[in-house]
Amino acid sequence: VPAAPALDDDPLAGLSDEEMDAQRLEPPKDGPDAVAQIEKENKDFADKCARNSGNDLLANLGTRDVVKDMDVLRSVLGEQKLTYLGFSYGTRIGTAYAEAFPNNVRAMVLDGAVDPKADRVASIIGQAKGFQKAFDEFGKDCVTKPNCPLGTNPGGAQEQLKRLLDPLKRQPLPVGDRKLSYSDATTAVAQGMYSDELWDPLRSGLTGLTKHDGTILLRLADLYDGRDDDGKYSGAQDAFTAIRCVDDPPVKDRAAVEDEARRIAAEVPKGFLDDDDDMKPALDSCAFWPAPNTMSPHEPKTPGLPKVLVISTTGDPATPYQSGVNLAKQLNASLLTVEGTRHTGYLQGIMCVDKIANDYLLRLTQPAADAKCS
Repeated sequence: VPAAPALDDDPLAGLSDEEMDAQRLEPPKDGPDAVAQIEKENKDFADKCARNSGNDLLANLGTRDVVKDMDVLRSVLGEQKLTYLGFSYGTRIGTAYAEAFPNNVRAMVLDGAVDPKADRVASIIGQAKGFQKAFDEFGKDCVTKPNCPLGTNPGGAQEQLKRLLDPLKRQPLPVGDRKLSYSDATTAVAQGMYSDELWDPLRSGLTGLTKHDGTILLRLADLYDGRDDDGKYSGAQDAFTAIRCVDDPPVKDRAAVEDEARRIAAEVPKGFLDDDDDMKPALDSCAFWPAPNTMSPHEPKTPGLPKVLVISTTGDPATPYQSGVNLAKQLNASLLTVEGTRHTGYLQGIMCVDKIANDYLLRLTQPAADAKCS
């Protein structure tokens, strides 16, 4: 497909802002045609990305391309060595850079680690368990507060959340000139799991829902989806999909997808994300992507890499703690364990974490073995 001008002059253009708003209002897909509907949407998205952005751009959005650009920048700036800080997906960039240019690294902090050996199924299972663990902690905290919208029993928080959210499947809730959909509400809950500092706003949002007010939940969903007050999306979600489709091998065999869904269902506990369309056995957008993948799950090889620092948080929902443990072992790196429920630990106001990471980045001081912060 020939390249065309991107929507709104964005380098990567998938869905328009209006299409994003409309997609969020769709109810969860159910019934015998659900998988076919999901696959059609996923294919349409891939086709629009190709049509609006061009195949050449899509083929060069992967992490390996980012790594090459980073080393060009290092060279242009006249720096012999790179000092790097990466959060979440940024840890994948850091790991790939360490593989490609291990001798060009001065210092590297990787916080909220992506395990380069984990395949698609392992990643989905790890995240689903991580988010559910975070929600359970949120529920325990909520029931200690007056008028918790999830009741007084932490064991019943999950069921009470379901009772609050289920009506949105049938009828989105008006919020000014917009509406709060079921998808928005689950997205808001997921956003609230990224940090215990978001628990108060989430609790307030769920309390608002009991009074037919979806304002706070819609704002939390907008935060996750990258939508500003003017209705414009940042494009981060499109970029995430595009990068993933180039980084990871696509699964195009429907039998393989169905097998993956069975494995996930067997491992993942029932949770607030159960109705997510992404959990159904459908081909995702990467199965229809016009550009080939350039990476696959593997153990990184980094001969000559100096001692780097991996930070991993025990209750991280998005990048589970064990992923950081695994990455530290793979890179022969120091590991800093952060006790808490949040995504990433550095520069989050935790003095212990900031001191250890700062000492390393500024003076290459390694933390003590089995270092921990809380």
